[in-house]
Amino acid sequence: MAKGASLSGFPEWLPEERVVEQQAIDTLRRIFELNGFLGIETRAVEQGSSLLKKGETSKEIYLLSRLQEVGKENDTPIEDRLGLHFDLTVPLSRYVVEHSGDVVFPFKRWQIQKVWRGERPQEGRFREFIQADIDVVGNGDLPSHYEVELPLVMVSALEALREFGLPKATVHANNRKLSEGFYRGLGLTDIEGVLREIDKLDKIGADEVAKLLVSECGASESQAAACLELAGLSAATGEELGERFRELCARHGIEESSEAYQLANEGLATLAMIVDEAARIRPGAVVADLKIARGLDYYTGSVYETFLDGAASLGSICSGGRYDNLATQGKKKYPGVGLSIGLSRLVSYMLHTAGAKASRQSPAAVLVAVWNEDERSQANRIAESLRSRGIAADVAPTAAKLGKQIKYADKLGIPYVWFPGQDGADDEVKNIVSGDQTKADASTWRPDAQVAEQTVEYGGK
Repeated sequence: MAKGASLSGFPEWLPEERVVEQQAIDTLRRIFELNGFLGIETRAVEQGSSLLKKGETSKEIYLLSRLQEVGKENDTPIEDRLGLHFDLTVPLSRYVVEHSGDVVFPFKRWQIQKVWRGERPQEGRFREFIQADIDVVGNGDLPSHYEVELPLVMVSALEALREFGLPKATVHANNRKLSEGFYRGLGLTDIEGVLREIDKLDKIGADEVAKLLVSECGASESQAAACLELAGLSAATGEELGERFRELCARHGIEESSEAYQLANEGLATLAMIVDEAARIRPGAVVADLKIARGLDYYTGSVYETFLDGAASLGSICSGGRYDNLATQGKKKYPGVGLSIGLSRLVSYMLHTAGAKASRQSPAAVLVAVWNEDERSQANRIAESLRSRGIAADVAPTAAKLGKQIKYADKLGIPYVWFPGQDGADDEVKNIVSGDQTKADASTWRPDAQVAEQTVEYGGK
């Protein structure tokens, strides 16, 4: 592609940047599997009918057309067309239903894969990006303890990424039942609309949200103010949260005997359990934050947003929640709870803010020099011997002057250059960082452990 023909929102990392991304992926996979999650990959496309389940994101879906169908798409309903998946939860729900007879429930899966969204690109937000998800899906029911365990697994994963320059992460949790019960107790009926507007608090502020609640959701000014009061509630313990919530309900005339209050209380109990259990296992990792709404239609219980200390401009970098009705098969339901990391956004932060960088471009620890092209087979044999013992090795591309071959290795960050012995002489290997050069045998030699591995460092190290 000609220089300057890049597409906004479709990141292409340089080789050394790709090393940072790949090591972040490997780290997440290690933590997920350490906690018993199984890896899957789903297809890139889904039926429009499945993609439209996620409400407001419908305007961001990329639909696919074959060349000969361009201009004739209106003949096919959107529900029947194929689109690129914009998250990994909708594909998971379809996958679980299709493979319900083959997977073991509760089905704990991790998935790290590209997704596509037609939103406006900006710093840290892309149209094509990688998500890293964990979910647990049940068959018929799903114990609430997973609503504590999954955010803690994600915190562990994000802690592991701190070696790449990420700040400390904190999960902010709420419960949809709590919010819905409170809104219904106020007399509001457009619950999904209220949740969507409350979800905009951090973006547009309380005054603008209050106006939208009135204009878009039919709320009175006093009802809108009560919704914002709920969003402002926070607490360090489940007991404190319960006390503040009951005071708020009493102030707004929501009777404890009402169905709305009972629904809210159910959500309150789950949220209090999450906060208290998480505090026992990993203090400070999960906090109650009643402004968390997740403006997506399918969440039915706990909802989560995750923020990094000192990185407010990034917004939430990991979100999710409980969904009871997304995956269904006739009357059978497969309830689930999951969280998703916007990995590409984190990688962008690591590279451009934290200063993460690879120790070298090439994964090779050794470049085997070539004296002349007639002796390339000898260099290849040496490289194969090194590789057979797990030592990454490359062979010089041409039999150029030795200085040029060393310069080539230096540009790629390869720390060692291997010189094949000639006329019966021993092989020698040169550490081009320290300048040390010693005799070596490809069947026994090992590089210094500190420089042999391709690693990632960041500005804070």
